[in-house]
Amino acid sequence: MIKFFLILILAIGILFLPSQVSGKEGRDLIDSLRTVLSKAKQDTNRVNIYAALCISYTLTIKNPDLGIKYGNEGLLLSEKLNWKKGLAMTNQCLAICYSAKFNYPKSLDYYLKALKWNQEIGNKVAIAQTFGNIGNLYFISGNYPNGLDYLFKALKIYEELNNKAGIARDLGNIGSVYILQSDYSKALSYYTKALKIAEELNDKVEISRDLGSIGTIYFHKLDYPKALEYYFKSLRLLEEMGDISGKATLFGNIGEIYHTTKDYSKAILYQQEALKVFKELKDKGGLASAHTNIAGIYLSLAKESNKGKLDKALNLIKSNLLIQARSHTDTGITNYSEIGDLSGLYLGYRQYSEIQMLLGDNFGALLSYKKYALYKDSVFSMEKAKKLTQTAMQYEFDKKEDATKAEQEKKDLKQRNIRNIIAVGLLGSLVFLGIVFRQRNRLKREKKRSDDLLLNILPEEVAEELKQTGGAMAKQFNDVTVLFTDFVNFTGISEQMSPTELVAEIHKNFTAFDDIIEKHGLEKIKTIGDAYMAVCGLPIASADHAVRVVNAALEINDYIKKSHGKFQIRIGLNSGSVVAGIVGVKKYAYDIWGDAVNTASRIESNSEPGKINISGSTYALVKDNFTCHSRGKITVKGKGEIEMYFVES
Repeated sequence: MIKFFLILILAIGILFLPSQVSGKEGRDLIDSLRTVLSKAKQDTNRVNIYAALCISYTLTIKNPDLGIKYGNEGLLLSEKLNWKKGLAMTNQCLAICYSAKFNYPKSLDYYLKALKWNQEIGNKVAIAQTFGNIGNLYFISGNYPNGLDYLFKALKIYEELNNKAGIARDLGNIGSVYILQSDYSKALSYYTKALKIAEELNDKVEISRDLGSIGTIYFHKLDYPKALEYYFKSLRLLEEMGDISGKATLFGNIGEIYHTTKDYSKAILYQQEALKVFKELKDKGGLASAHTNIAGIYLSLAKESNKGKLDKALNLIKSNLLIQARSHTDTGITNYSEIGDLSGLYLGYRQYSEIQMLLGDNFGALLSYKKYALYKDSVFSMEKAKKLTQTAMQYEFDKKEDATKAEQEKKDLKQRNIRNIIAVGLLGSLVFLGIVFRQRNRLKREKKRSDDLLLNILPEEVAEELKQTGGAMAKQFNDVTVLFTDFVNFTGISEQMSPTELVAEIHKNFTAFDDIIEKHGLEKIKTIGDAYMAVCGLPIASADHAVRVVNAALEINDYIKKSHGKFQIRIGLNSGSVVAGIVGVKKYAYDIWGDAVNTASRIESNSEPGKINISGSTYALVKDNFTCHSRGKITVKGKGEIEMYFVES
């Protein structure tokens, strides 16, 4: 009998040891339990062995199917013996097995059965624990109201019993729900209370969890110094306890803060530390996440004029996508992930698209953006959101180990065995939110970045239509003003410049033009060589479109004069009707067509250096706003005579 209890204690203690125990030591324990089982009588002790095997198979060697087999054996024997404690215990064990399989409806069913038996025998601690487990199942499934309802029921019982360990654990769980609801004030309040109690109990595992979660709250509140303060406190405790996987998560969180605050050297340092640990643990999900984070840092550096980092970012993204996806199509997701996590593909293609934009591959960027949008829809679906949370829960379950074991060894041996088996159902209460919250925060940021990327290619309204429908209809706009510019004697001057100097000069001028037209509410259409084309009055109508364009033209002309660059400029404006839209299937772009466009081009070619030439139709719209000088009617090739005016600078 003593040997049985020692083996059972070891089986339960494994639940609170580092996850590395799930190898040879876990198998040795299972072999010992099976040996004892072969000699056990058909009594309550045999039920205890079945329960221990159920948990050991599920949590030490990650085989919940065999765990379910032994759990059902224990359940049948408990029914035969009419042993209510055994019925509560085995139902709880089966609930844990189905949680490990991410079958939450089935898990919830067994937790409710366990709750019924615990209520019949009046075991208040077990009732509170089961309330907590049910609440956690609800909140990781996105049902926050029901989750909070059960968690508060658990808290009430713990407070009645003055069970401080249970109170601290449950306060943290409630705080977790409020974090997921972005109610950071309430989350901070509950986690601060949990931390205070955990410190009174000297429960290092709970303290570390609370410190890390408080750090996450400050991260969301954009108080980065505070977030780092709490993350480093948590990290020190994890190092004391030898919790390697927990350290990797915190390394990633700390790296995210340094990335956000543009301390790129520290950001890379901590993400590489996380990468190193994930390699040691052979954690493919962690590896993909670390690759994505480091690639994002290099991409940020590339955007800040350090283009040499583009190759590093590109290689990391390709490596990440190789890990993440065996195969995928443009129209669907098949065999999408080696590790079962679409978020890596979602983030990878967003980064890939941004790099292609920086390299000038607009068509490739748009294709990658489409893949990004495809995976984004799946990531944000309820099923994938559940899976993300479930993975994090399983990832953090083993962190509740040494401290809980030490505390339980002070209590009565047999009572500890029963209570620990029930306690292992606290899968949800042991969640350390590092992965979930970092990923959630990143997904919010990625949506804005991806939208900015598409707006670099298309007008906002057209981009939105493309995202919603997959295409953009051509439309006619009757009241617009078109602007054309080109550089005087461009060919002659360019022959006297090196290619690098020429590109730099054009880039400098066109970048300034971009800022000016955005300031005045124009829409850039395209550049063709040294020509620059923009329009106002589409895709959103503007009553003062002509005035806006003249103001932009005056500012462009003034910029060229004051910049003392290599070129002089001619500017031409015309008002009328155009058709705008996207055509073609390869390297397509938003463009405008119509007689008003052709006439604007002719107006510009008939302008003079340093002058703004406008047509009669534009003059009629701006004559009350600007001083203009008539040039009379000028014969234009293919158009006949056109009334033209110079706008006075």
